[in-house]
Amino acid sequence: MSMINYASREINCKIVYYGPGLGVKTTNLEHVYGKVSPDTRGKLISLATETERTLFFDFLPVDLGTIRGFKTRFHLYTVPGQVYYNASRKLILKGVDGIVFVADSQIERMEANQEAMQNLYDNMSEYGYDLTRMPFVIQYNKRDLPNAAPIRDLQSALNPGWEISDPSRMRVTANPFRSGENLVEQLQTGEWVEHAPYFDAVAVTGEGVFDTLKAVSKLVLKSLA
Repeated sequence: MSMINYASREINCKIVYYGPGLGVKTTNLEHVYGKVSPDTRGKLISLATETERTLFFDFLPVDLGTIRGFKTRFHLYTVPGQVYYNASRKLILKGVDGIVFVADSQIERMEANQEAMQNLYDNMSEYGYDLTRMPFVIQYNKRDLPNAAPIRDLQSALNPGWEISDPSRMRVTANPFRSGENLVEQLQTGEWVEHAPYFDAVAVTGEGVFDTLKAVSKLVLKSLA
């Protein structure tokens, strides 16, 4: 997963933005790239397909501190949204340290969201990665549109929670990103489940973009520490 560069004393971490086609994954990266200091970022690389683009760049945030004297450099990637490019999706996921699933909030895109989420789980499992045990957040985008589905419906479809089997983790855990909600909770049926953190966003205006990135970055750093 993460790579250590002893010469520059940097830990290199890979964060991948995943989701259905036209779900503004690239808009997220373009907004971040435009806001971070030119002195701390690498070149923005764009690989165009017939219908959309795959972007990636790296940057060194100055406000996240160090891990045992090493700075952390994040490499941000988007995957092609179309299933046709699944081989490219899988290649980009290799060595990933954190995942941001960018869902399209429009009601008519619910099925596309679910297909992309299942595809993410399938591709991760091929590498032997357990998505439920690694830094993973969900971003519900396009919240400004009149046909945006209610958050509760998106949560039910995309983030219902995965069952916890480890007794040491069976305790109510508050969601640090949303007051009054829990990431880990016990259902009325008795099972314990854990949810991924989620964020509302309007990527075209930048709303929620950095909240999402900061959350997954902190989870990656926590996993490294």
